[in-house]
Amino acid sequence: MKIQNVILTKSYTGFYFDDQKAIKKDAQKDGFLYIGEPLTEGFKEVRVPGEAISVQIVLEDGSVGVGDCAAVQYSGAGGRDPLFLANDFIPYIEKHIVPSLIGEDLKKFKPLAEKYDHMTIEGKKIHTAIRYGITQALLNAVAVANHKTMAEVIRDEYNFNHKILTRVPIFAQSGDDRYTNVDKMILKEVDAMPHALINNVKEKLGYNGEILLEYVTWLKNRILSKRNHADYSPILHVDVYGTIGIAFENDIDRIVSYCKDLEAAASPFQISLEGPIDSGDREGTMLALKEITRRLDEEKINVKIVADEWCNTLEDIKYFADQKAGHILQIKTPDLGGLNNIAEAILYCKEKGIGAYCGGTCNETNLSAEATTSVAIACQADLCLAKPGMDVDGGFMIVKNLMERTIAIANSRK
Repeated sequence: MKIQNVILTKSYTGFYFDDQKAIKKDAQKDGFLYIGEPLTEGFKEVRVPGEAISVQIVLEDGSVGVGDCAAVQYSGAGGRDPLFLANDFIPYIEKHIVPSLIGEDLKKFKPLAEKYDHMTIEGKKIHTAIRYGITQALLNAVAVANHKTMAEVIRDEYNFNHKILTRVPIFAQSGDDRYTNVDKMILKEVDAMPHALINNVKEKLGYNGEILLEYVTWLKNRILSKRNHADYSPILHVDVYGTIGIAFENDIDRIVSYCKDLEAAASPFQISLEGPIDSGDREGTMLALKEITRRLDEEKINVKIVADEWCNTLEDIKYFADQKAGHILQIKTPDLGGLNNIAEAILYCKEKGIGAYCGGTCNETNLSAEATTSVAIACQADLCLAKPGMDVDGGFMIVKNLMERTIAIANSRK
């Protein structure tokens, strides 16, 4: 089955683009907006509406494969590609990529994904968001052409020894509504929670970490008092965006000591700490996370470190995994470009004994969420993000329902 046409449209994501640098520098909240000067290139405001480009691949028989080019909430931060706006990139895709897609044969996903993921234009790699969306559409089109689910296509091409598809634990994120949304997560018995969006020292962490400690204590008590089943024991997963390093002046001893306090506050629940430190570059961040991980293991402090910032590409993920710079690595799906890289990253982490968190961003779409959840199921990631959005319900519904439908129909064929 060959590609007959490619149709591009401007779409919107489930959240917004935020200037992380400005927020860390104390941009002030004003309702849902921020007051302050943007500090990251491309941003005209600190918070702007999230945009995507929908790619529809039309096959010879008239059937259609779809995907969305989307980028992370904090675009332009942590070594990522710049802000992705649809009107800037639709003409680029039409000129440079669509002509190559027309006539492609949809027998296999992997060679097509690698071709477009590795493609260069005028000597430069294509923006990660474009590679992300193109490969989603290709995966969906190959699945349609071969009468399979997207997860079955990935399993059969990347993880073919794994015959039976099983559920992957789901991680939900609260956004700034970190109290009300926790109640939603408890009601739906989400496997890991609440993310909490601790991206500012003054208002969310505390200069000595006291605000976060108080929140984790509340979170633990809320679960214990409101859960419907005594055996419901979610992982407490908190993303701090390097603010602990800022508050503690990158002092590893103080950070490790604070982790011990977090462990006590979270008990009896397991706690994971995402992005405790960000040195502003890949090597420095990797070395710091490696040392924190080593110290926690050595001192038997039961806090799992999750790497995020500067662990963006497949190469980065392999590097962090080889160095054991974190107990778990977030595979931040839009940052890897092609879905082929996401599959390889999950499998590489598992081979190295490192936790593989198939993550992403609130600033994605239902299409990208379904495609990456399919990869997570096929490669058996250790954790899968509920996305897009920050309301809990929408993202959890999309990911959970896709997971259940896919597993049911795929395993019915065996």
